[in-house]
Amino acid sequence: MASKRKPAKKRDPNRIIAPGPPNEDKAVTIARTAIRPTVLAALTLKEYGKNFGDLDLGGLIDALTVQTKLATDGDLARGEAMLTTQAHTLDAVFNNLARRAINAEYMNNLDSYLKLALRAQSQCRATWETLATMKNPPMMGYVRQANIAGGPQQVNNAPARENPDLQNKLLEENSGERLDFGTADAAGQANPAMATLGKGDRTKDTGR
Repeated sequence: MASKRKPAKKRDPNRIIAPGPPNEDKAVTIARTAIRPTVLAALTLKEYGKNFGDLDLGGLIDALTVQTKLATDGDLARGEAMLTTQAHTLDAVFNNLARRAINAEYMNNLDSYLKLALRAQSQCRATWETLATMKNPPMMGYVRQANIAGGPQQVNNAPARENPDLQNKLLEENSGERLDFGTADAAGQANPAMATLGKGDRTKDTGR
């Protein structure tokens, strides 16, 4: 005779398991668990999802962990679906508020409904823009950065004679000042024969 399976023990839907290293202080483990995005989101979803009954926090955390892993690995299908449905929801909010505005009895109510309606319309547009950016991310910024950082550099190999300003600049850098071809060089002791002749030093023998 087959033995009967014991019914699964019902777990507390409000219980959160806080795993941590064996030697870690309990307070640190609890603090780290309390700031986990999946835990915080699960607590919020539990409050907003009361139409589904008393949702299990552990189940919500596990489901959110799976979706987080998919997004981290580059699978954004869930995010695209979420943004699409949110855009349609915001459009419904806009139309509802717009109808309330036109049927408002007092001007103050009309003004308030219209402001809320246009706010929902703006959020709807921003949601669609975000979705379009996810589907077609801009690449211009990355290309410009690549050209500046690793692109080919232009080298000017033109001869100096084709660029007078460049030639003069090179001369200034090499000698410390511009060359003056109108001034005679001073005679040095190394070559006294090159000394400049004065008027009184010229030979009187004109027959040579």
